[in-house]
Amino acid sequence: MTGSSAYLRGGLLIRLLEVADAPALARAYQRNLEHLAPWEPKRTDAFLTTGHQADIIRVKLAQHALGTEVPWVLVEEEDDGGGTVCAGHRAGRVVGAVTLTGIVHGPFLSANLGYWVDHELTGQGIGTAAVLHAANYARTTLGLHRIQAATLPHNTASRRILQRAGFREIGVAPEYLKIAGQWQDHLLHQLILPHP
Repeated sequence: MTGSSAYLRGGLLIRLLEVADAPALARAYQRNLEHLAPWEPKRTDAFLTTGHQADIIRVKLAQHALGTEVPWVLVEEEDDGGGTVCAGHRAGRVVGAVTLTGIVHGPFLSANLGYWVDHELTGQGIGTAAVLHAANYARTTLGLHRIQAATLPHNTASRRILQRAGFREIGVAPEYLKIAGQWQDHLLHQLILPHP
């Protein structure tokens, strides 16, 4: 298992996204459409298809190859008891995603963080564990200095995840993102990463 993959808890694996995840990711978005609707851009019917998810994944992987994005997926799998995945045992039910985007090196050393967790698994610390994994990777592997995340002011669950992971609120961005069909203000949060 690489440093970008780990078991978070109870057989839940965080690993880099793969094109082969497209069918499971499409099913996850279909299953969570109502749960995610208030927090994400409006989704077209095409977004919920395997083909569209495969296209999105290819773009994300191209960005990963350029060093500007790290797309992880959360997958329910069984741990072999030793903390590793058996060879070829990559399938599983997608139950969330975590992504570092807009990775910038040089004097900024920063990235943006996004994440979601399946509605069936909220409130179990999975979001916090996934964010902590991404933060550790950003610090130790990417050598970043900070991570920024944005939440809607009324998304208390996401704000709690960030707070538990050590993020601090740094301001408000008016009409920052078009979410649920409307330009909405967002609270900005940052995590300053300790030097390795």
